[in-house]
Amino acid sequence: MIFIVILLAFYLAFNLGANDVANAMGTSVGSKAVTLKQALIIAGVLEFTGAVLFGHEVSETLATKIANPNLFASTPQMLMNGMITVLLSCGLWLQIATSRGLPVSSSHAVVGAIAGFSWVALGVDAIDWSSIGKITLAWIVTPVISGVIAGLFYSQIRRWILAQPHQLLQMNEWIPWLSAMLLGIFGVIVLPSVTQPLANFLIEEVGVKIPTHDISLCVGGIAAVGLSLYSWRELERRSEGQGGQGEMVNNQQPTTNNQQPIVERLFAKFQLLSACFVAFAHGSNDVGNAIAPLAAIVYIHNTGTVPIGGIAIPIWILVLGGAGIVIGLAIWGKKVIATIGESIISLQPSSGFCAELATASTILLASRLGLPVSTSHALVGGVVGVGLVQNPKSVQFKTLQGIATAWLVTVPVSAGLSAVIFSIARIL
Repeated sequence: MIFIVILLAFYLAFNLGANDVANAMGTSVGSKAVTLKQALIIAGVLEFTGAVLFGHEVSETLATKIANPNLFASTPQMLMNGMITVLLSCGLWLQIATSRGLPVSSSHAVVGAIAGFSWVALGVDAIDWSSIGKITLAWIVTPVISGVIAGLFYSQIRRWILAQPHQLLQMNEWIPWLSAMLLGIFGVIVLPSVTQPLANFLIEEVGVKIPTHDISLCVGGIAAVGLSLYSWRELERRSEGQGGQGEMVNNQQPTTNNQQPIVERLFAKFQLLSACFVAFAHGSNDVGNAIAPLAAIVYIHNTGTVPIGGIAIPIWILVLGGAGIVIGLAIWGKKVIATIGESIISLQPSSGFCAELATASTILLASRLGLPVSTSHALVGGVVGVGLVQNPKSVQFKTLQGIATAWLVTVPVSAGLSAVIFSIARIL
């Protein structure tokens, strides 16, 4: 039984990697900031690292709050069956969506699956309708906020850099601000979890007590200065053939020998770094969607009780989740990458960078407001926001109709699948 459950958890992680991770890397591939092969390697390494090193905290929370454990205290076997149902129904829905190249939210699929089996097991009162309401609100709010932020970012970059007659000189002045924005926004998401072990080491081994946020600020500041210095050197090297001026010729950007615009090549560096942050943060957070049910099942199997408080996540479960995500991305991630990177608008590194920056900003803002956001929703909204600023006619609204439909049906479809599978399992 446990072996079958492990296979189901790997199946869910596989499909989560093929859909969620793929859509996160889609803008980088679509803008040609990285090749598909490079994206698979970068995402594979960082997703796996984030999942194994920092995925336990989110997984512990989901394993004990994914359904109200107090309602199942007297029937742990029922909760175990429900978690098995979550693994299977979420995996099925993500596979269906991925086969059609549609980016959907794994978090919303998990919530829908929980609602489905809880309704069958304990009745309608077992469902947290306030959470369903927040998710419904997030469907509308998340892409709109991300689109507005991405549009604002891109409009300013286009005004002050891309549309200027001396692009390289303008880019030279903007490099520190772009570095600060990139490392400031993504640093708030990634650096606290990375610097926490360093803070613990200083307290326990050295006896120096430094607040974790001070360490994060220091690391982020040093990184921003280093990125600025590197970018200035890179811009100087690439502009040597342009006489150091970088004037536009016939309304065209100054280019390198292989006809790629110099400014866009530098934006590709920034977008590559933002893609690394996205992959690491996604691995440390969303791996919980795949392995939290498995962790709860293993706990119930070993103890015969429902996990009321926090539980320890075995390292082998984290490795299983990370491996499933990476293999799913490598084998089946191309479809969703193509949808995000090519089928909505034609992306350049500058526009892709703005979309990813807006996605991170939206996630931070929504987390402060307590809204359960989806990276998929935010990223699609960011891409559309950039497209509307560039040229509204370039946006492929037919593609967006399919994506929006998939978003709307994610919770009810996963809930229906879960309810049917749980009912059959209970009869058997």
